[in-house]
Amino acid sequence: MDLDLRDRTYIVTGGTGGLGLATARALVADGAHVVVSSRSQESVDAAVAELGDHAVGVAADNADPETPDRLIASARDAFGSLDGALISVGGPPGGSMTDITDEQWTTAFQSVFLGAVRLARTVAGELDEGGSIAFVLSTSVKAPVGGLAISNGLRPGLAMAAKTMADELGPRGIRVNGLLPGRIDTARVGYLDSLANDPAAARAAHEATVPLRRYGQPDEFGRVAAFVLSPAAGFVSGTMIAVDGGLGRAL
Repeated sequence: MDLDLRDRTYIVTGGTGGLGLATARALVADGAHVVVSSRSQESVDAAVAELGDHAVGVAADNADPETPDRLIASARDAFGSLDGALISVGGPPGGSMTDITDEQWTTAFQSVFLGAVRLARTVAGELDEGGSIAFVLSTSVKAPVGGLAISNGLRPGLAMAAKTMADELGPRGIRVNGLLPGRIDTARVGYLDSLANDPAAARAAHEATVPLRRYGQPDEFGRVAAFVLSPAAGFVSGTMIAVDGGLGRAL
């Protein structure tokens, strides 16, 4: 299927590893241009080297109020246009509701919530009809994930922000969606498994809860994200799309 991505340009935050890089790969493979970002210049350089001439990179923190303008300027300077964004941030620290400090909540809110909303709002102001924004969220939008209290608190709010933006931007022909990854085989999920006394047993236990009985691969997520961003998904908006192998039990 032709996703009609050729020569379109997308910002991909968190685009130097994991789900973001997998999405950037899928977009570039179908002919799109990407601006990838993360906080590490070394990671940005490595991602751009892999993605080739269809990519540029910016070392930036989503919590920085100047980041949206920098990313948009990079897209326009490098490729002359902007068609959408995949907004992904690193997972917040783990912990229980009773242990997480005010400082941890505030730091996570600035990056995970406010940074994402600010970027979406700024990008939306630059998009024409046919533009698309997708938030990388989590299955914690629908049900809490053990040991990830901050994610459980912030991701559902972002999902509702995305739904609200879909209502507000729809009349301009701009789509907004959320993606809910489950246990995808990324460094982040590997780290979470490593916190268990027996990481291999922890992974096996998590796999047993997935109807497909395995972790997803980043590229499986990336292809879904590329489709959602693309014109091929032109009538998909305001939707939370699970990429979780059937893990979620809620409708």
